[in-house]
Amino acid sequence: MVDINNEIQKLDWKREPYGLYEPIEYTLAAGGKRVRPQLAMIASQMFGGKDEDVLPAALALEVFHNFTLLHDDVMDKADVRRGRPTVHVKWNENTAILSGDQMLIEAYKLLSGVPADKLPKVLQLFNKMATEICEGQQYDVDFESQECVTIEKYLKMIRLKTSVLLANALQIGAYIAGADEQAQEALYQFGINIGLAFQIQDDILDVWGDPKTFGKAVGGDISCNKKTFVYLEAMRLLGEEMGGEKQELQQWYSQVLEDNTEKIAAVKGILERLCVRPLCELVVYDYTDKAIELLNTLPQNAASDQLRQLANKLNDRKE
Repeated sequence: MVDINNEIQKLDWKREPYGLYEPIEYTLAAGGKRVRPQLAMIASQMFGGKDEDVLPAALALEVFHNFTLLHDDVMDKADVRRGRPTVHVKWNENTAILSGDQMLIEAYKLLSGVPADKLPKVLQLFNKMATEICEGQQYDVDFESQECVTIEKYLKMIRLKTSVLLANALQIGAYIAGADEQAQEALYQFGINIGLAFQIQDDILDVWGDPKTFGKAVGGDISCNKKTFVYLEAMRLLGEEMGGEKQELQQWYSQVLEDNTEKIAAVKGILERLCVRPLCELVVYDYTDKAIELLNTLPQNAASDQLRQLANKLNDRKE
């Protein structure tokens, strides 16, 4: 299979004005798991597709994904991404916004390299995905100020914000390779399920991860009062309790502080007393199992084996 990192390195960002393109180069050089482009490439291989046909879409998906991270980091006031200062910290917020905008444009330029007969449908899928991701991000922002967020609403949000990008990477790769609609849908739903597992695991790592391997500061979601799956599971366990730990948890999540050290420690203590982590991990396993069941309905070859390994790896992810 094509080396995605090598292909990303080939992208030329040595352009003027350097203030626009240097942050893009900085962002893409930081690495990352490259899950989305890999999914597109693997899905294509599953159905006998050519790497050169799907590569433009794979690269477009990775550039698009990184564009969303630049803007997310500004909105979340995140200081660290992949173990390095975020763009808005290293430069400033205006730079992060404008360079992110340019990355979105670059993603579409890359996408135009898809075989002409496949491009209209690929654009349709890509545009729908892009809209849904923005909708998911808005729900995420809305939840910060909403006192009552249900687990059902949260799952809808992360499906839009996280899962659809993985699902579309798979569907686009399969479509370009000539897979039928039934196979495309199975792969799409596989992506939705591993995306849900991925995000809930991310929520777990935000509380209990190791900053050295997680790549960003632990407790960032708590600092921003994000109603993650971990938080909502804690609220579910506390049920109709009046006062006590439920009131304490809500009070912490109503505050915006400059120094969140005490807040993170207090919230983590409540979560650990409630034994929230193993319950959330069971949900990760459940979504992964659903994904594997869908994968089992598809052609079984080296590509499907890779997807199976990727899905199972999410259960033990530390970064």
